[in-house]
Amino acid sequence: MSRLQANLILVLTAAIWGAGFVAQDSAMAHLGALWFVGLRFLLAFFVALPLAIREHRQVAAPLARKELITFALIGMALFGGASTQQLGLLTTSVTNSSFLTGLYVIIVPIMSVIVLRKLPHWIVWPAALLATTGIYYLSGGDLAQLTIGDLLTIVCALFWATQVLLVGIFAPGSERPMALSAIQFLVCALGGLTLAAFLEPIAFSDIVDAAPELLYAGLFSSGVAFILQVIGQRWTTAPQAAIFLSSESLFGALFGAILLGERMGWVGYIGCALIFIAMLLVELVPEFTKKQRA
Repeated sequence: MSRLQANLILVLTAAIWGAGFVAQDSAMAHLGALWFVGLRFLLAFFVALPLAIREHRQVAAPLARKELITFALIGMALFGGASTQQLGLLTTSVTNSSFLTGLYVIIVPIMSVIVLRKLPHWIVWPAALLATTGIYYLSGGDLAQLTIGDLLTIVCALFWATQVLLVGIFAPGSERPMALSAIQFLVCALGGLTLAAFLEPIAFSDIVDAAPELLYAGLFSSGVAFILQVIGQRWTTAPQAAIFLSSESLFGALFGAILLGERMGWVGYIGCALIFIAMLLVELVPEFTKKQRA
């Protein structure tokens, strides 16, 4: 797969996640945050399981213990991000959540330098700042005073950055991207369901009422989108992946307008333009400089 194809897959992933913000917010009227996280990723696990089984039959070597542990760690990072984001939505707005989650665009390159001791292409830094500025303007450029939900969402951005970085490190060298997806979903589901059973009351009618949101979030926003993320990140770098995945805020605004009737002011459209420019810079500048060196 070419880098262009991989990045287009990541844009599709971001579009699915963007629509997921609407489902996550509306589901909270029926389900507790941890139940929603646990159930959506349980559905995602069943999406990935048949693909992982098929993959297992095609790979000669058995799944190594080291790989299993690594995949479980990625699942723990995923659970940290999903749960803190969902809990944050209890006391913050979708707009604030979208912006603060997008901070992982800056965090991933910084973590990449600290952990990998390897500088990304220089364009990633200005593009990351440009994308973050775009997400800020997309929120209207007017964040309310930080709430507990805002602080939880900042923690969420740290977990997302860790998950993106770990996938970027281990997915390219692994022959089991579907196993990675299935295991991280299962770990996330077990974490959510276990904590929810002790902390949040539930009735079967609550699950029925939240079924549309659960089905979208579980089958598409979690199952399909995270599988696409793993596939796409096998052929691009983690800092570049973070730029493209950050466009979920752009798609979140689009689906908010279509499904919820929300409208952006001119500042929001400036944010959309900045994110799009950042994506173009990350895609085109490395190719241009590579041709110049050749």
